[in-house]
Amino acid sequence: MGIWLREADLRLDVVRAHTGEPLPAQLGDRALLVLGGGLLPWEDERAPWLPAVRRLTGQALQQGNPILGICLGAQLLAHVAGGTVLSRHGPPEHGSVPIRVRPSARNDPLFSALPPVTPAIEHHVDTITELPPGALWLAESDRCPYQAFRVGETAWGVQFHPEAAATRVRSWDQEQLRAMGFDPDHLYAQAAADEPASATAWQTFTHRFAKIVACGRRK
Repeated sequence: MGIWLREADLRLDVVRAHTGEPLPAQLGDRALLVLGGGLLPWEDERAPWLPAVRRLTGQALQQGNPILGICLGAQLLAHVAGGTVLSRHGPPEHGSVPIRVRPSARNDPLFSALPPVTPAIEHHVDTITELPPGALWLAESDRCPYQAFRVGETAWGVQFHPEAAATRVRSWDQEQLRAMGFDPDHLYAQAAADEPASATAWQTFTHRFAKIVACGRRK
């Protein structure tokens, strides 16, 4: 995803908070992109950087800065905005999964550009079970209804990983996947087969998000 954002002439300030790098106190006019991780949005003892991310998320919502939350990032956005996230709730999703765009997304700046069904990489056991008040429900899958949503005009959360390539599947704990009933080789083969379609769709999605970021800065 970083490559796609740079293609759109955005400069990235990458903060690896899990390694101790400090997060900024203020966003200014910057957008906020929060990636995934095997945590819940409030597990501050495991991840002391989470309060700062929640603070920046709240700041972005208040100011109208563009936000894109991915997996944990989406759950954190939902939590901060008043939704509900549950640990190990419902069936887990791993590998390439068909994401269905809902009719409510027909005018959405990001999702209206997508085909009705687009594959994306999933890797989660925790789930958003209730969207924030007033959020627009944008996409779903068979196992997890709240795959994508928008809060306000410029804050998106996606449970899936638009940034992930098929090779990411090879890095997952294979024994853990088998214990959950998944065949790691099948997951990789399916992700590789789906990658041409998924990469094209999510590149377009990312470029559209970058355009929103750029337009906000020109105001």
